Amino acid sequence: MNHSLENTRPIQENELIVRMAINAWEMQLKRVESLLNEISDEQLEEDVAPGRNSGIYLLGHLVAVTDNMFPLLGMGEKKYPHLYEIFVSNPDKSGFTMPSVEVLKQNWTEVNTRLGKYFEEWPPEEWFKKHTTISEEDFAREPFRNKLNVILNRTAHMAYHIGQLVFLKPKQ
Repeated sequence: MNHSLENTRPIQENELIVRMAINAWEMQLKRVESLLNEISDEQLEEDVAPGRNSGIYLLGHLVAVTDNMFPLLGMGEKKYPHLYEIFVSNPDKSGFTMPSVEVLKQNWTEVNTRLGKYFEEWPPEEWFKKHTTISEEDFAREPFRNKLNVILNRTAHMAYHIGQLVFLKPKQ
């Protein structure tokens, strides 16, 4: 999808809604990237607050949840299915061996690059179709449980965890 509003054809309502959602998603991605550039790998291994998750756990969690969007949106399989058990199915400090911060940062980039390609290619009407975990019957009753709603939900989820990660930033 071309994000430029400078083309000459009128923008359809569905296209505008999709652009707004994807722009919000991309804004949160930029915030995560900015934080990851400000926080050292050592700081990411610290807890965001006493008794709370570590930064590395939150990064792994974001990778696993984002990677899970591929099957949910019908885009294919997860690239890193092993991360789901470590970072979603279980809490931090469950005793699982975590990948390094460096590996998780690379996974984060790869997952979002792959997602971005789908986001660019999908026509607006694709976003209003059902996602894979809802039945046809339920979707007929609740058409808002569509692929676009997944993006909206995951954007809010990412923003929530950015609010936690910000506590790892160096004190000024």
